[in-house]
Amino acid sequence: MASIIDKSKRARQLARAISSDLTLYHEAKILEGISEDTLFQVMADEITEGRDLFKSRVTPELFAEGIFDRAIVDVLVKSKGHVKSKIW
Repeated sequence: MASIIDKSKRARQLARAISSDLTLYHEAKILEGISEDTLFQVMADEITEGRDLFKSRVTPELFAEGIFDRAIVDVLVKSKGHVKSKIW
């Protein structure tokens, strides 16, 4: 079993890796969600699963910092800025 992460840098790396995996495996859903402004609805289950994984691997203090949610925005949303959307 993996040890609990207690370093902020490592927690950010994990959050970005999980977010990257979501992008890799759910590209079509993400593109649809961004273009229809429903990203967080269509990806709710996957994001929740990723958040739960992140929470299980880091200390409660690091989880409370919102590292995973920032990674979701940075990796899932910002990387798709080229997609035509109602939100930008």
